[in-house]
Amino acid sequence: MAITTKKNIEIRYGETDQMGVVYHGSYPAFLEIGRIDWLKQMGFSYAKMEKDGFILPVISLNINFKRSLFFGEILKLETSLTAVPKVKISFEYMLYNDQDLLVGTAATTLAFLDKQSNKPIACPANLLKVIQSNL
Repeated sequence: MAITTKKNIEIRYGETDQMGVVYHGSYPAFLEIGRIDWLKQMGFSYAKMEKDGFILPVISLNINFKRSLFFGEILKLETSLTAVPKVKISFEYMLYNDQDLLVGTAATTLAFLDKQSNKPIACPANLLKVIQSNL
């Protein structure tokens, strides 16, 4: 099961070190761009979800680096939902450079929390419905 979206991200100078190589600390922000875009392509606004009282903190993050990305390149990011969410939602990522060479893989798990109480809650029914209709 996978619902996959694609997003191109131009590497900016501030995301690199002095050698022009993307700093490893920049990758979580790229993954966040992928997740927010994934939600958007499913018809959901992360900002609206927060206004509706849901938050999605990252509870697990794993990145495997295969090769370097450089300033000015385009990161081709594929974001895939790995399972129907319950209280947690998990994504896998494939990261490619301009030449379609694999730069790395990653995985994140986020938890659905009530914004007021900070307690775990089930995946919002409207999001679950959209996910199930895209399977």
